[in-house]
Amino acid sequence: MSLLKNLKNNFIFKIATNVFVIILIPFIIWMLFFDENSYLTHRKFNNEINDLESTISFYKDKIEKDRATIKKLQDSLELERFAREKYLMKKDNEDIYIIEFDTINK
Repeated sequence: MSLLKNLKNNFIFKIATNVFVIILIPFIIWMLFFDENSYLTHRKFNNEINDLESTISFYKDKIEKDRATIKKLQDSLELERFAREKYLMKKDNEDIYIIEFDTINK
């Protein structure tokens, strides 16, 4: 009997048997893990947002490089140089020699 009386006087027992605590703990567990707007869902969405933002910054850099290339290609001499280097184009009276360097160490 005294053990039961000591248990009822215990501070932790009073808190654990409180109606509000009994309702609040399952509510918190439900909101953190099982709800549609749970912490896990928010974490997944935040990771997805970070990935998309890095993709956006990559493509913005790529667009800036392409704009610089397009601006540079407005000049006819630069356009001709680009066509010769990238697409191996030539004039009718020219011969093109492609020199490849052996980069393999022997």
